[in-house]
Amino acid sequence: MSRFDVVGFGALNVDRLFRVNRIAGAEEESFITSAEEACGGSAANTIVGLARLGCKTGFIGKASSDREGEMLLQDFLKEGVDTSGIQKADKGRTGVVTGYVDEKGQRALYIDPGVNDTVEYGEHVLKYASQGKLLHITSFVGEKSFQTQKKLVEKLPENVKVSFDPGALYARKGLASIEPLIRAAFAFMPNETELRLLTGRAEPEQGADSILEKGAKIVAVKLGGKGCYVTDGKERHFANAFRVKVTDTTGAGDAFNAGFLYGLLKKKSFAECAVIGNFAASRSITKMGARTGLPTLKDLELLR
Repeated sequence: MSRFDVVGFGALNVDRLFRVNRIAGAEEESFITSAEEACGGSAANTIVGLARLGCKTGFIGKASSDREGEMLLQDFLKEGVDTSGIQKADKGRTGVVTGYVDEKGQRALYIDPGVNDTVEYGEHVLKYASQGKLLHITSFVGEKSFQTQKKLVEKLPENVKVSFDPGALYARKGLASIEPLIRAAFAFMPNETELRLLTGRAEPEQGADSILEKGAKIVAVKLGGKGCYVTDGKERHFANAFRVKVTDTTGAGDAFNAGFLYGLLKKKSFAECAVIGNFAASRSITKMGARTGLPTLKDLELLR
């Protein structure tokens, strides 16, 4: 009997988001119109999204004993996410992402990983991850935590499935570097740019087929305003995005992951999973920050 529906494993960050008139390039200037601070981290956002949809969730990661670390832990507890898998550092700083969001909702992010890059593998990590039906993995900046993830997926019992969103950080490592995680993945969920970086294929259908050849069972490609493409090599589905007014795209992919994984857990069809993922992403981008707009189970009734 699994203790959790999903256990997340990724960076824990406090997001410091600044709304600006435009994203400045090198030697350029722009101005800040508003600012706010919120909890973030790709896997963490997805786990909160799943918790709001009624799933039992836990998390593996690392935070320091500073104000930001306490903020992240308290937010998880408020959302009903178990925190006993989070390693706590007495020294160092909790991860922080500084983000600049323009008037169209586009963004530029700068990552200060802090203690995120020091997650150590041990029996406690394996035991905790083994209590989930699904282990959801996202990227770290540093090598140590990346190697911990690769070691963990090698040791996981067969009844624990893996979902994997590489993000730009892992996509830039190249296909060979992250292949052990792809091979272990029941669901692999890149965006269009990341898939192109990894496979060199221009079209999502071709790129997804290349990933399936590496061992992933399902590939769900996030296409931004165009929606998503989902395949297991037999079924192939494009699902259009929901049309909404965009406020901030931060965390849109994480929200999609939450909706898509919820669909898989509830044994929905691929086509239904794609629609739920797109719906969750559409709700997310109408609010500032990665978590504010994440839908609840009641919100899903709008899809009926």
